[in-house]
Amino acid sequence: MSGGPLSGVKVVDLTTVVVGPICTRTLADYGAEVIKVEAPGGDLLRTMAQGSRNPGMSGKFINFNRNKRSIVLDIKKPDGLTALHRLIEKADVFVSNVRPEALARAGLDHESLAQKNPKLIHCSILAFGRGGRYYNRPAYDPIVQSLSGVAGTLERATGEPRFVPMVMSDHTTGLIAAQCIGFALYRREKTGRGEAIDVPMLENMASFVSSEHLGAATFDPPVGPTGDNRLLSPDYRPLPTKDGYITVGPNTNQQAFAFFDAIGRPEFKTDPRFDSAASRTKNAAAYFVVRKEGLAQKTTAEWLEIFDKCDVPAARYNTIDDLLTDPHLGDVGFFQPEDHPSEGRIRRSRRANKFSGGEREVETHAPTLGEHTNAILAGAGYSDAEIDALRASGAVR
Repeated sequence: MSGGPLSGVKVVDLTTVVVGPICTRTLADYGAEVIKVEAPGGDLLRTMAQGSRNPGMSGKFINFNRNKRSIVLDIKKPDGLTALHRLIEKADVFVSNVRPEALARAGLDHESLAQKNPKLIHCSILAFGRGGRYYNRPAYDPIVQSLSGVAGTLERATGEPRFVPMVMSDHTTGLIAAQCIGFALYRREKTGRGEAIDVPMLENMASFVSSEHLGAATFDPPVGPTGDNRLLSPDYRPLPTKDGYITVGPNTNQQAFAFFDAIGRPEFKTDPRFDSAASRTKNAAAYFVVRKEGLAQKTTAEWLEIFDKCDVPAARYNTIDDLLTDPHLGDVGFFQPEDHPSEGRIRRSRRANKFSGGEREVETHAPTLGEHTNAILAGAGYSDAEIDALRASGAVR
């Protein structure tokens, strides 16, 4: 497990589904030792997602839980909870997306755990931040997309409130949680002390939406309506060509003027609606109509060749299936084959980011349920006889 900027960091992971597992997968990908603690039934993602060869090993679970080890603890049993506490006593980081009141009842709140491990970084991924009226309510990604305004941006653009068809709030918040843990580890290097971190989903997503779309309402009183006209245009999307779709992004004057020349409309370079970045933003709806009408003249391949020569940002439109054959992703070896011990041949994505100072040297498979229970307990100081006793009591599996 050595290698990577987080080499030597031990993480106890009491998270499920996506928001927590994407956080801890990120930590694991970059060198941390992540112990995934699962209840006897396992992470819900093992069974709730489509696509699997064997029960409890869905493709989605595999993608979010590589480079981790799994232990099954029934923390409703005293011995199981004691085992979890022993693991945390030797950990650098404890991550949970369990509601804080439940953590506190089990003695898993930061104040309780810090008594035996004062250097612990305790990260709680919450639906809603403390102090607000929604605090301690249950929530999943669509609840947060709805409350945070994400669905509202799609309503402004298309006339219908919709969710982004990815668990975007989970992904975003999980990655922010990993970032916050990195910040806390850096501060611990200087102070020698651990700390508690709250990472609320709603506040983080509301920050994303308001940073992008508060716009003229930033000022008090507002100097205009909310929303970025470009991003809320119904034609802010892949646009049709003669034989498919293409996406273009001419933002600077140089790029926009080259685009006008390419579509045979050079007069737009002096049109007051389109002669500057500010005017094109103000008249975004009309600008996108110009793009749409112009791009319909040629095939996708013809446009890509033209825009490449005049340095206009452009790309073909990929479906989900097209990702598997995208030539750039092929060049960088983004998808790698793996022989999984229980699932056979699988396809996995590689880490997207590079560190010149060294990276994780060994990639490990997504674990089967409780695959590493014995080894993890032995590492925490349990004898074979004690492990047998825990199994007999049902505290571990």
